[in-house]
Amino acid sequence: MIKRGVLPQKKYSMSDIIRRKSRQVSVGDIKIGGDASITVQSMLNTKTVDVDGSIAQIERLRAVGCDLIRLAVPDEKSAYAFGEIAKRTGLPLIADIHYNYKLAHLALDNGAKKIRMNPGNMQDFSQIKPLAARMRDMGVPVRVGVNGGSLDARFKGMNEVDALVESALECTNVFESAGMSDIVIAIKSSDTQTNIEANRKLASVCDYPLHIGVTEAGTLRTGLVKSSIGIGALLREGIGDTIRVSLTTDVVEEVLAGKKILQTLGLRKNAVEVVACPTCARTEIDVEALANKVELMTANINKPLTISVLGCPLNGIGEGENSDLGIAGGKEKSVILKDGKVFKTVDSKVLIEEFEKLLNEKIK
Repeated sequence: MIKRGVLPQKKYSMSDIIRRKSRQVSVGDIKIGGDASITVQSMLNTKTVDVDGSIAQIERLRAVGCDLIRLAVPDEKSAYAFGEIAKRTGLPLIADIHYNYKLAHLALDNGAKKIRMNPGNMQDFSQIKPLAARMRDMGVPVRVGVNGGSLDARFKGMNEVDALVESALECTNVFESAGMSDIVIAIKSSDTQTNIEANRKLASVCDYPLHIGVTEAGTLRTGLVKSSIGIGALLREGIGDTIRVSLTTDVVEEVLAGKKILQTLGLRKNAVEVVACPTCARTEIDVEALANKVELMTANINKPLTISVLGCPLNGIGEGENSDLGIAGGKEKSVILKDGKVFKTVDSKVLIEEFEKLLNEKIK
């Protein structure tokens, strides 16, 4: 027989997480590392030369609370377009550079506030010192970003964990030798376990802020699982200063997922928690569509609210008792909840509009 009352009485919470101590760098007015909040990043999938399309995607990312945005700079036209985008948005944008040091200099000319370079495909390290000296003088940090799929051939004989760490440290040391200390390091693998072990090892040997994520994580379904485990495990150990959830889908989903990982771990407290029922035979309204609308509507609200989206006005009213706001949807009529109690009954056709009015009043 199992004895009751013998379990430890201490209450454990995610607030017990103790973050690894790292130095701090600035990307424009955004801080990474030190005592700064963990930032969420994404990368545009528009062509950088499509200035209007890129700005439109940036605005969508801003609307859901993306902290930092990276753009590919594969050629000179993209570098000049980068400058136009930076001017028109006024944001501290990150330039993603591969193969060509000249493009890094052009990106700096055009307002880049951070440069990402991959030592696996920029192997002429003699070019790093003049670039590093310029970045140091401009106060622009570098992200040394190493990916498992693009490692220098010199590291191919090592196990992947050691290869990722050694490649990152080798490149970092060259930047350091030029007197540069505004460095962020990222090492990523598409294998979640390799990713975790490599970042643990890197975190143990340096105090630079770390950008973490699982590269090429996959589709929305697969990528969310791999990233939640790969990023979440490291954050739970206090490792990680900025994150990107890499997904083969709409970039907005990357930001929503990143913020949700931080919120679930208790690392981002001023955020909205949307609770939605799994639906059943009693459901007569599209709960999934409603929940998605509410998540997007509240993604950039910095206030600790719990919102329930429930599939029927019978059980739903009771299930929403612990929520600040809620919806209990029906086929023709739906109930809006406030502070766990019925606030009003509305026509289901205008449910989301009526709910948004109440939400706006709540967050004033």
